[in-house]
Amino acid sequence: MMTQWYYSDSERNRLGPVTAQDLADLHAHGQLHPETLVWREGLGQWTPWRALMGEVLSPQPPAVPVAAGGPEVAHSQYNPYAVVEPRATPAAADMRSPYAAPRAAIDESADYVADGEVVYAGFWKRYAAYTIDTVLIMIVFGIVGAFTGAANPNVTVSDIFGPAYFLQLALMALYFAWMHASSSQATLGKMAVGIKVTDDNGERISLLRGIGRFFATILSSLILGIGYLMAGFTDRKRALHDMVASTLVVDRWAFTSQSGRQRPELGWVSIIVIVLSVLLMLFYFAAIAVVIGALAGAGR
Repeated sequence: MMTQWYYSDSERNRLGPVTAQDLADLHAHGQLHPETLVWREGLGQWTPWRALMGEVLSPQPPAVPVAAGGPEVAHSQYNPYAVVEPRATPAAADMRSPYAAPRAAIDESADYVADGEVVYAGFWKRYAAYTIDTVLIMIVFGIVGAFTGAANPNVTVSDIFGPAYFLQLALMALYFAWMHASSSQATLGKMAVGIKVTDDNGERISLLRGIGRFFATILSSLILGIGYLMAGFTDRKRALHDMVASTLVVDRWAFTSQSGRQRPELGWVSIIVIVLSVLLMLFYFAAIAVVIGALAGAGR
């Protein structure tokens, strides 16, 4: 069966399917540039056209004489590997071609760029992201628990903190792993502060690695949270569970063609979350101190 190809336009919409000959025609008319992303079955991700044009374009034929006594000219002046400048019409640059059948947004992971500057997410950005995720998870579990208790008034404490605990743990593992392995590479909290999780090479992680990373956070917690604090001073700002799972936490624009949009500063979302969490902790400890003082006074 003939291989079907897809390619992107200037707005990162998916166009196709088209044949290899269609791609060659687009290239010849300057509508398929070396950095245009293309894909066919068998490729793990969208790839720049320059890396795959050798599969589609025929090599340039050698020069042959035209007639006796006449000058030698190329058998064809068309060089399939030449980068042809697009025609002057804006429509050509926008690639509104007859081959543009289905249109769909291309996955952002297709924008992967291995080199370039990388801004790693430090401890406080990660703290803000985790705080947001924790609050959201507590709200969801609280709602589910309330409905469960209302539906079955005979539920005991052992029921809630028995199988329910492991169910919550499994759901949390699925949430973090699935979100980290998704096209966004980030949980809702990480999206809010503008960071994401990658492997050591800056690419998207698998669901299995995401699950392993989640359970590796237990190690970071067991040593009095020092595993989390390691993100503040280690190489590439990795926590202990990042080292175990071979992952990185970086700015959302890291390892993309738009790496210049990375920002090392905290950002207003992170600052607000950090300030609010600190105020809540101070209020909590102050309330405990008041209770302890009241109990001490009552015992005299």
